Amino acid sequence: CRLHVFLNYIFILTYIFGLIVGWVRSVRTQKAHIFLHVNDGSSLQSLQVVAGAELNDQLLTFGSAVEVTGILKKSPHQKQAVELEAQRIHVIGECDPVDFPFKIKERHNLEYLRQFPHLRCRTNAFSSLLRIRSEATAAFHSFFKDNGFVQIHTPVITSNDCEGAGELFQVEPSSVGDAHREFFFSVPAFLTVSGQLHLEVMSGAFSRVYTFGPTFRAENSQSRRHLAEFYMVEAELGFLRSLNDLTKVMEDMFKSTTEQVLARCVEDVDLFHRHVTPGHRASVDAMLKSSFPVMSYSEAVEILGRSTENFTFPWGCDLKTEHEKHLVKHCGNVPVFVTDYPYRLKPFYARANQDPPQNTAAAVDLLVPGVGELCGGSLREERLDVLTAHLEDAGLEDTYDWYLDLRRFGSVPHGGFGLGFERFLQCVLGVDNIKDVIPFPRYSHSCLL
Repeated sequence: CRLHVFLNYIFILTYIFGLIVGWVRSVRTQKAHIFLHVNDGSSLQSLQVVAGAELNDQLLTFGSAVEVTGILKKSPHQKQAVELEAQRIHVIGECDPVDFPFKIKERHNLEYLRQFPHLRCRTNAFSSLLRIRSEATAAFHSFFKDNGFVQIHTPVITSNDCEGAGELFQVEPSSVGDAHREFFFSVPAFLTVSGQLHLEVMSGAFSRVYTFGPTFRAENSQSRRHLAEFYMVEAELGFLRSLNDLTKVMEDMFKSTTEQVLARCVEDVDLFHRHVTPGHRASVDAMLKSSFPVMSYSEAVEILGRSTENFTFPWGCDLKTEHEKHLVKHCGNVPVFVTDYPYRLKPFYARANQDPPQNTAAAVDLLVPGVGELCGGSLREERLDVLTAHLEDAGLEDTYDWYLDLRRFGSVPHGGFGLGFERFLQCVLGVDNIKDVIPFPRYSHSCLL
């Protein structure tokens, strides 16, 4: 029986006979009794096991795996609803507390835990993170289902460079020697950087689609913001007329999923907000209560130009992290939408506003406290003649002729966005390093396990 069933049990009978399995989080020995806290990963709260001293075992240590049978009783202590009076304790897996890198009375920081990707899930902080991550995944799926989106499984292996940035991992069979190397798929193939183009294909038949899966960037960076493998939530919506329609969905999604995580992971989120990132809960509550302001890229440039930080930021340059964080701070440390970027900063599929001399695109980024850019999106260029001209200028008209077909046959105004899932978790929990919100971080010069 899982521990959370015991811990939330409403007593109808005085006693219940039960069996639990889990890992020992603490051991306290007295003359006549031993007290264990056992946890099976289903919740942050452990179950107290009370046993007679005759059941003590030298293998019963912090970190060991146990199977306990006994009587579940109402606890006389206020801090716990129930406890298990053990009749039998069997040590299934031994754990040497001397060699075990986590110590029973120490609170290890996230940087220390990062050294042990194969063991850190056994700590309170990281097990809480993984339960939050699981609930956040469910919350995104729930939002899209409730709002009429169809889930699409977009491919991990693709022949398209969606972003056009060139930061791609090429896919090749490992068994083929250089002397006889041929393309396995007859064309160069890569790990996907985005499912957006494939979602656009599907948006020709479904008015609302989304995908949630891994994406890959071969960016040679070990910064606290970057991973080589991470998860993206991406959506595409048909029959959109303005960026306002898109930003409303983005804001609703952020608030809905955040509220669900806070409501369903109370203890786990509280652990982070109290002990890992003290004071961050007030920031999250402020985000949920406010309407997200909107500013144009040109307005952002003016704000940066007036800053006392003396940013050198001419119109036409891309926003950097320090600029994004300043804009968020300027707006009262709540999420802010920045719209209408210079067209040349955005991919070919972004809809041109055709507003010379600036020549901007109907694109939008959602900037959030502590992180910077969380979401990026745009209206898509649905006008065949305009899109054809852009692809011809870039020399891509043959490569993306299939993409032009989407405009030739029943095209409608549409748009979409992508959200970095790990950055979302950083924003909600206040975690500074992105490597601390993913089970197995992959980045430049690091692929442990």
